[in-house]
Amino acid sequence: MEDVVRVYRGEWLESTHRIHAAVVDPSGKLLWHLGDAFRPTFPRSALKPVQALPVVLSGAAKRFAFEEADLALCCASHNGEEAHRHRVATMLKRAGLSEEDLECGPHSPRDRESYHALIRRGEAPTPIYNNCSGKHAGMAATAVHMGEDPVGYSDADHPVQRRILEEIAFLSDIPAEKIVYGVDGCGVPAYRLPLDRLAAIYARLAGPSREQDPSRRLAMEQVTDAMVHHPEMVGGKNRYCTDLMKAFNGRLVGKQGAEAVYCVGDRKEGLGIAVKVEDGAERVLYEAVNEILRQLGIGRDTGELDLLAAYTRPEVKNAKGDTVGQIQSVFTLRAGEPVRW
Repeated sequence: MEDVVRVYRGEWLESTHRIHAAVVDPSGKLLWHLGDAFRPTFPRSALKPVQALPVVLSGAAKRFAFEEADLALCCASHNGEEAHRHRVATMLKRAGLSEEDLECGPHSPRDRESYHALIRRGEAPTPIYNNCSGKHAGMAATAVHMGEDPVGYSDADHPVQRRILEEIAFLSDIPAEKIVYGVDGCGVPAYRLPLDRLAAIYARLAGPSREQDPSRRLAMEQVTDAMVHHPEMVGGKNRYCTDLMKAFNGRLVGKQGAEAVYCVGDRKEGLGIAVKVEDGAERVLYEAVNEILRQLGIGRDTGELDLLAAYTRPEVKNAKGDTVGQIQSVFTLRAGEPVRW
């Protein structure tokens, strides 16, 4: 059977999207897979929980009295809602910074109410509306705390980014010098990792109690607790990340990355899951993740997946709101480790 999600218009197949996935156990061993489980992948924003770890490890979060919701916002790809913008501004103020210090650049907010308000006022979006502004606020605050020049904190050779790379290397078990990178949409380094190593990172995030270093263990606990306790900060209204973590009530920590990447850490079983849609089509991503969870038995019989019904086999609608098709997963997870070519 093909490892794909199909898009139907009426009864007829219109498009096909190939899916790659890796599911690993707490030790990082590959248990289940689809497509190429070792596919080199840019996790993009799915790495934000790791990028947030130095905010805690450095002591910046404690010094600037960042609340749990602030840490969740450091992991966010938020909608740009008023609550998100206000909290970012507060974080910056506590660190003695302002919006002008953000190096993420501006873009229109995903939240339509906030976008329309900008249009009515005749104003252009500013960097605080950027979905990555919480992450950038945490990075800039860490530079201030460490006595480093916050200017250029987004550059790969800045100490802020070098500390992040150290965490990525440690959690993925890949030497830092072997991790290649490009530049993300918000200007920071975008590292490339094999899909199974990305899943391994989430398995470790899901089970921080296994970490021997008490400071890193505490930082991982604080970051993941923040995400599941304040999922509205991680995404916002009508966002899969927010709805997933609300539905599973603390069991799953999940984060999307651009170009249709999704990662899940199961805090009950210690599993790590990483998913990539080959062509970057977000429209089929959530259906694929829900189907993987269903096949793993996560939330299938206990009702959590029922709460995510809007993302399961979603309907294709036309401009009038009529249902004209459906998106359907057509794959079965395969056990064990595939042959590496």
